[in-house]
Amino acid sequence: MTGYVHGVISVCAAILVVATLLPLSKVRQGLVRGAAFFRIQMFWIATGLGAIAMMLPQGRWVALVLAGTAAVQLIYIAKFTPVWRAQSVTATAALRRETDRHISLLSANVKKSNRDFAALITLVRNNNADVVMAIEVDDDWIAALEAGLRDSYPHWVRVPRDNGYGMCVMSRLALDDTQVREIVTKGVPSVRTKVTLRAGGAVRLYVVHPEPPVVNHDTKGRDSEIAQIGLEAAEDDLPVIVTGDLNDVAWSTTTRRFQRLSALLDPRVGRGFFNTFHAFHWWARWPLDHLFHTPHFRFLGMARLDKIGSDHFPMLFTLALADSPAQGADVGSADSEETAEVKQMIKAEAARPRAPIGGDWEG
Repeated sequence: MTGYVHGVISVCAAILVVATLLPLSKVRQGLVRGAAFFRIQMFWIATGLGAIAMMLPQGRWVALVLAGTAAVQLIYIAKFTPVWRAQSVTATAALRRETDRHISLLSANVKKSNRDFAALITLVRNNNADVVMAIEVDDDWIAALEAGLRDSYPHWVRVPRDNGYGMCVMSRLALDDTQVREIVTKGVPSVRTKVTLRAGGAVRLYVVHPEPPVVNHDTKGRDSEIAQIGLEAAEDDLPVIVTGDLNDVAWSTTTRRFQRLSALLDPRVGRGFFNTFHAFHWWARWPLDHLFHTPHFRFLGMARLDKIGSDHFPMLFTLALADSPAQGADVGSADSEETAEVKQMIKAEAARPRAPIGGDWEG
């Protein structure tokens, strides 16, 4: 029996090693990139199996392999715990009092097939956010949101889609220079707009929902859209906020490259995972719904909200616009070689004619 247990643990250890190393490659394939999603789960599995292996005769070498595997996972996920230094600087007491400089943003992937319109409407009313982004909306979703929230939110950007990539932006703050774009893959829209705060300062808001990674498809569309937004954010002349369902985990190769390209900060770093998907499976959750911002903003608050019938939890972020950028946060920077590689990938992917991934999943 002991030999059988040792064999099972050895096989599991081999699988964990492969799954750990795959995402370190540059292969843009869903199976490879998706393996990075499981780093939290792999850490706990490797830790548990390693403890069991230590109690078995001749299990020390397997235990060492599992310990090394857990250590690799920890390198990636530790920065999203309170032991790490926060990237987003906390607002001072004085800035907390200047509420006309604040902006609160509620982002919710509603899941297109979810018809519990009232759950999101009630959530929005209860949290009173300045800007609300609803993702995966179709015409029925937008009609329901307008009926329930039109009186509270005078500024709207409506982008209904039947393919699961629709989005809607509702705002109490004025929106100007709004663009709805399909910047890489036809049928996958994003929103770029200017938001004017109550104090009069303007900020740029990008709302994105790139394609998900799937086993039988490459991730070039998702990776290209995320990278393109990063390049644009770096060149924007306004303080920038990028938010939405990025279909990527906060510690992935793609997201870390996005931060190097954009120099945007992640408020999760040093504060917590705030896992938003999957809302129905406690054992398989990852942070997919994000917000990134320039150092012009200071952190006021962040919360994962209640379920709304979707497979995603909504997220609420609150920031304050300061007079000058914060100093000290360093997310690295992309060199010329990496930037050139990214631009070539974006150009090639934008020229590739194809339908969006998963456009028929909820038909």
